[in-house]
Amino acid sequence: MKAKKKRQGEGPVMKKHTVDMTQGNIFKLIVMFAVPIMISGVLQTLYNAADMIVVGRFAGPKSLAAVGSTGSAINLIIGVFVGLSSATNVIVARKFGAGNRSGVSKAVHTAIAVCLAGGVFLAIAGFFLSKQLLIWMSSPEDVINLSTLYMKIYFMGIPAMLLYNFGSAILRAVGDSKRPTKYLMLSGIANVVLNLVFVISFDMDVAGVAFATVISQIISAFLVIRCLIKTDDCFKLVIKKIKIYSEELKEIIVLGIPAGIQGAVFSISNIIIQSSINSCGSEVMAGNSAASSVEGIVYIAMNSFFHATLTFVGQNYGAHNFKRMRRGFWVAMGISAVFGVVLSIVFSEFSAFFLQFFTDEPQVIEYGIVRMNYVCSLYFLCGLMEVGAGALRGMGVAFRSMLTCLIGACGIRLVMTIIGAPYHTVKDLEILYASYPISWVITAIALGSFFFVITKSREKKWLSQKKEI
Repeated sequence: MKAKKKRQGEGPVMKKHTVDMTQGNIFKLIVMFAVPIMISGVLQTLYNAADMIVVGRFAGPKSLAAVGSTGSAINLIIGVFVGLSSATNVIVARKFGAGNRSGVSKAVHTAIAVCLAGGVFLAIAGFFLSKQLLIWMSSPEDVINLSTLYMKIYFMGIPAMLLYNFGSAILRAVGDSKRPTKYLMLSGIANVVLNLVFVISFDMDVAGVAFATVISQIISAFLVIRCLIKTDDCFKLVIKKIKIYSEELKEIIVLGIPAGIQGAVFSISNIIIQSSINSCGSEVMAGNSAASSVEGIVYIAMNSFFHATLTFVGQNYGAHNFKRMRRGFWVAMGISAVFGVVLSIVFSEFSAFFLQFFTDEPQVIEYGIVRMNYVCSLYFLCGLMEVGAGALRGMGVAFRSMLTCLIGACGIRLVMTIIGAPYHTVKDLEILYASYPISWVITAIALGSFFFVITKSREKKWLSQKKEI
């Protein structure tokens, strides 16, 4: 996009890598923004899948179960700061859409300061809490030591992971979803190569996978921070200026804490579900882990529309373009549904083929197929929920978005988990897995309804204030 001079009321000054979502074709903007995020997410999932494939093929089912069962515990610990990075996206997008260059700069430096402090805290907390969390999750004795080792090493790279998350959130807020994708591709390639070297050549088992992940996170963090430092736009990062600005910190906390709490509660519900799965033994754990890795590709595709909707709504909300916000919501819903249906069909129909990459154990594959039949085949419903959540977050509606997701998604899953317990057979697992699509439908309807009601109310209030002026 060509640079243009800023005029009063025209919005942000556009640079080479930024995109003004307050004008132009909505369909094209959302697709062009979402696709790079989708590609980066799919690549990241493939890299994570490579972790699982390497450890499953060359270290065995127990190592596969050990690595795959740590996700919920890790997400629980880092959830709040992931929410804060999402809030950074919203705040920067709104200020960018309103043409508030000074506000963008303050938000960037505050976010990085929060990120650095949080990264150090999480690295220490995660290292010492790893085994206790796994004990609470009823991790079997034959895998708990391997899982603990993986988590302890993994948390050494948390500061770098947060730097990438916050840095890429800033870039995406100004419409740049391409460079974060490129950086993730480079770090992901390094991850795969290091996996092969550490696990196959050096026989490091789960420790090798963990160290490969940490090194790749450091690479991605370096690239995104280097990008922010070298840019000449309003989101430029100046090391000496990294500090906390009270107003921007307040905004990040108000929007980020509810998102973080939501992520943490989601993780708690997933831990409870994982505990039920763990009670069935290491083979079920391995099958569930393999299926989750395959499904991750579909989820990331759906989640890319969360980010696209969040940025689109955020910029247009900053510009008070309410009609365009509503149109963008429906466009994002339609696109995510199409992508979701296609991907769900492909991955569910060929579930056995994809699972064979992780393991050649027939029983493990069978358990993986059970999950994919219930969850992966209906994942497009998750995409509708993601768009609704992104729309509300983009407007800064954090608390109600959090409450809706917690009641609609976590609440339903937990109730069905309790109803179906204890889990000892495949039939028991079917009840557990069915809770996912049911929760997505209910939550998506609630989020969409809230979006239109709140949009109409805020538009009416803004028009009233505009007339008074």
